[in-house]
Amino acid sequence: MERPELPLPQLHAFAVLAEELHFGRAATRLGIAQPPLSQQIRRLEEKVGHALFSREPGRVALTPAGRELLPAARRALGDLADGLAAARAVGSGRAGCLRIGFAASLALTVLPGLLRTFRQRFPEVRLNIHEMTTAPQIAALHDKTIDIGLLREPPTDEPGLGFETVLSEPFVAVLPSAHPLAAGRTVETAQLADSPFVLLPREVGPGLYDRITGLCTAAGFTPRVAQHAVEWQTVCALVETGLGVSLAPASIRRIRLRGVAFRGLRPGTARTRVAVAWRSDDPNPLVGQLLTALGEDDRQ
Repeated sequence: MERPELPLPQLHAFAVLAEELHFGRAATRLGIAQPPLSQQIRRLEEKVGHALFSREPGRVALTPAGRELLPAARRALGDLADGLAAARAVGSGRAGCLRIGFAASLALTVLPGLLRTFRQRFPEVRLNIHEMTTAPQIAALHDKTIDIGLLREPPTDEPGLGFETVLSEPFVAVLPSAHPLAAGRTVETAQLADSPFVLLPREVGPGLYDRITGLCTAAGFTPRVAQHAVEWQTVCALVETGLGVSLAPASIRRIRLRGVAFRGLRPGTARTRVAVAWRSDDPNPLVGQLLTALGEDDRQ
């Protein structure tokens, strides 16, 4: 297909003159004198190879060629205007697409409020939400398949990424309802030494796994892991069956299973961190907008 070379000023002048059908009024709308307008129309007609307007004393009218070109000219000018508006909205961080990875347990804490605040402020932004554990989020940030990560226990040193803690919460013991320790309101970590554990695999969340096993080590034992599960919902379901016990962030108590008891952990000083993560050199203005929204949501 032949690539047309039609300068936009000529198309704009043509479309305005087609609406006014008067060189004087069209020139006034365009903010130019009549001679330059006549020159632009003449050059456009030379490119088309046919007259676009019939000119008679006191009367200007579109020719059949002009009537044929007009819808395409209006579409081209309209598409360009829409494209410019969209580009400006994306460039200013008012529109575009933001890809967010999040740990499943954060759907019980920071995620709903964050998304609500962000969507209220930026309704034109498309949000693509991906449920991912910590290690896959780190990889996805490096691979540029997500823009923001919401994760637990971020790595202490990860080149190219920035982290900011947005939440700190205590740990709880997750017990089968029939477990003897479920009769009390709290549990000492050392009391779990003889119980098998159900834990997330270390490879999906090394920081959180190490925090949990570190709590056990500090209490004088190494946890005996009977079963691994990738999601906390599954961990709780396996605990309910009696396969073992677990230690989990306190927000997991929002998972309601009749056969599972959540008990406070003694000593209660240990906490788990939730952080937002992003690429340090990411030029996407939406990343900064979300970080701002997250800070505002924390203050509410």
